[in-house]
Amino acid sequence: MTDEAMSPLRRRMIEDMTVRNFVADTQRNYLRAVKNLAIFLGRSPDTATAEDLRLFQLHLTETHVRPPTINGTVTALRFFFSVTVDRSDVTKPLTFVAEPRGIPVILSPAEVARLLEAAPGPKYKAALSAAYGAGLRVSEVVALKVPDIDSQRMLLRIEQGKGRKDRFAMLSPQLLELLRDWWRIARPQVWLFPGQNPVNHLTTRQLNRAVHAAAHMAEITKRVTPHTLRHSFATHLLEQNIDIRVIQVLLEADTYCPPTPDRGADLLSVPSAVRRDGAHHQAIRLPWH
Repeated sequence: MTDEAMSPLRRRMIEDMTVRNFVADTQRNYLRAVKNLAIFLGRSPDTATAEDLRLFQLHLTETHVRPPTINGTVTALRFFFSVTVDRSDVTKPLTFVAEPRGIPVILSPAEVARLLEAAPGPKYKAALSAAYGAGLRVSEVVALKVPDIDSQRMLLRIEQGKGRKDRFAMLSPQLLELLRDWWRIARPQVWLFPGQNPVNHLTTRQLNRAVHAAAHMAEITKRVTPHTLRHSFATHLLEQNIDIRVIQVLLEADTYCPPTPDRGADLLSVPSAVRRDGAHHQAIRLPWH
């Protein structure tokens, strides 16, 4: 939207988010929530009453909008009314809703191996192997740069991951060799996994499509996403009696890890720099071939 076409209210909200250093995705989500309210009202969103907001949330619930989306909308509207228009009193009817937590889909080690072998090309095989072998989020995989591979310390540098935090992830010898094979094929200059235009990195949507294609080729009927590989990484470590605190450090998250029917083969190690204890390496078994 051009500056000429942008309303003063929208511009003010963008400025309020910018000074608070909100990331681009958060800004887009907040603006979308306010726009949806305006569509529901049929008038400017800053004129909404407390009853209007109550009815809007009821509308979201009755149209089967998922709880995470409703909660994101509540957060966005509370920001809009408390900060941008200074009318926080009207948001009292807005409430967060409980999010049901199901057991995540987990692949067995054998299924992971089949999925990686079925990846549509060496770039996607390397990217999906990084997601699994280092427990990375899809956004972290696509944003990897060539200098992020630290083969001396056997670490992957993750810049501005979730929560805009830098961190290190484990890098196994098998994953390092696979990434080197990919580099020899493509010789990427900046992004480890460049998109169709090498100036940009691979998109999360492209990686999602690659996972679905690989799952189909591997005849895996489970609903698989790139995040499934992260869950599987954590679960396979837990099955080998790796301390849950070590796994949480590796993932930078609290993780629930259900069991899987079979277990893996090759040895990996958790670098002491990742474990933050500086004392020793801990053996881990994960499947690769």
